Amino acid sequence: MDGLTPIIKKNIKTKYKSVRRFSEELGIPQSTVVSALKKGVSGTAFETVCKMCSLLDIKLVDGLYPVSFNEEAKDIIEKIAYLDDAGKHAVHTVLLMEYARSTKGKVEIDYSK
Repeated sequence: MDGLTPIIKKNIKTKYKSVRRFSEELGIPQSTVVSALKKGVSGTAFETVCKMCSLLDIKLVDGLYPVSFNEEAKDIIEKIAYLDDAGKHAVHTVLLMEYARSTKGKVEIDYSK
């Protein structure tokens, strides 16, 4: 499955609690949304995916790589901007370690960055 579908599912669950409520707000049939979530949004019309992402505050950047900016993410990014190089390195190192732990090594990480 593509990387965007799990993010969309998580944001629907968090923000709308149900696919039915989300599809009503989106103005797209529930069956279309369910199908997209089941099969992966990579097979869904681009316009539909863009509407879904917009409603869920998911930004598509760097070649459509999904980034979800909730209030917590915005707060973290604002604080990182004020760190010196040593602080940014420390945050990046902890982030990589926690990401590896959370994904249980299923995602390969380039530690050279």
